[in-house]
Amino acid sequence: MPIITIKNTGKTLEAAEGTSIMQALLAAGENIAHKCVEGKPELCGACHVFVLEGRKSLSKIQRVENEKLDTIVGVGSGSRLACQAMLGTENITVELLSV
Repeated sequence: MPIITIKNTGKTLEAAEGTSIMQALLAAGENIAHKCVEGKPELCGACHVFVLEGRKSLSKIQRVENEKLDTIVGVGSGSRLACQAMLGTENITVELLSV
C-alpha cells in the first residue's frame, strides 16, 4: 500500500491503491477543504493540492480535472484535485493548500 506524506504536518498515512487522495485523507481524519457534489466531484476545485513527490504514480489527469485546474489561481506543475487523483503503487508527498 502506498504511503501519503503530508508536508504541512509531516504526518504519514497508508491508503489502498486506486483510492483518491481525498478519500485517503478524509478516512485518516485529515482536514481538507472540499465542496464535492455527488456525481460531480470535480466542479469546485477546493481540494487543489500540490503533489511534491510521486506524481507519476497517480492516475493521469483527465480532461474535466485539467479544465478545472485551468480556472484556479496558483496552479503549478504538481497541482492535482485530490478528489480526482487516484493512488498508484508508489508513495507520494502532498502539500495541502487550504488547511
